[in-house]
Amino acid sequence: MSKQIPKDAYVIHPIGRVESPYVEKFGTPRQSGLVKAALGKLCLSPDYAKAEALEGLEGFSHLWVIFVFDRCDGQAKLSVRPPRLGGNANIGVFASRSPFRPNNLGLSVLKIESIDKQRGVITVSGLDLVNDTPIIDIKPYVPYVDAVSDAASGFAEGAPTKIAVVFDENAHQQLQQLPDGDALKQLIEQTLGFDPRPAYKKEKADDQVYGTALGAWNVRWQVEQEHIRVLTLEPYSVI
Repeated sequence: MSKQIPKDAYVIHPIGRVESPYVEKFGTPRQSGLVKAALGKLCLSPDYAKAEALEGLEGFSHLWVIFVFDRCDGQAKLSVRPPRLGGNANIGVFASRSPFRPNNLGLSVLKIESIDKQRGVITVSGLDLVNDTPIIDIKPYVPYVDAVSDAASGFAEGAPTKIAVVFDENAHQQLQQLPDGDALKQLIEQTLGFDPRPAYKKEKADDQVYGTALGAWNVRWQVEQEHIRVLTLEPYSVI
């Protein structure tokens, strides 16, 4: 017997999944477009991985991705504490971009780098999504309607403050030995430059050594007075 769906409910199935260098929530950018070096792929499911579904998308430079915060399921909150307010002030969830939402839906604008119509794969940059995130829909970004030049941004006026990132000699040598070392270095610099730590620790030095998983690597780093120091790269493994 089929399950009865309430009249005010909808069943939505993912159209694909994200391939991302961010394999954990910690370190994943909080907004799209902040980390230009974050390359990933939108991989459509077999039913939608067809050239006809992507025809015409090559005429656009950017797209909207509607996705599910699948790692926050069942944790909806009506009041949240945005990192931009230091994690100390409460605002309504609908005045925020918190992932802890009633329907767990997110929205990102990503730059299109290439489209493989035959395989149903769109390579994008500026990614802010965790690996294997379910994709609900894709729509082209249209500047004349989507860009609002005089929009007010509430408590989020301007981009977040960045911090300098430096590399220990050991980490520098490791990157030099990797075929994709230059690209990985850019990704590390841009990702850690926004200081992924919890809001209450921002702009403070501490003794803790952190690890941020980027692709096959667990990047170990520490915060000093005026910069983040990358200590070493360790092979990433799921515990």
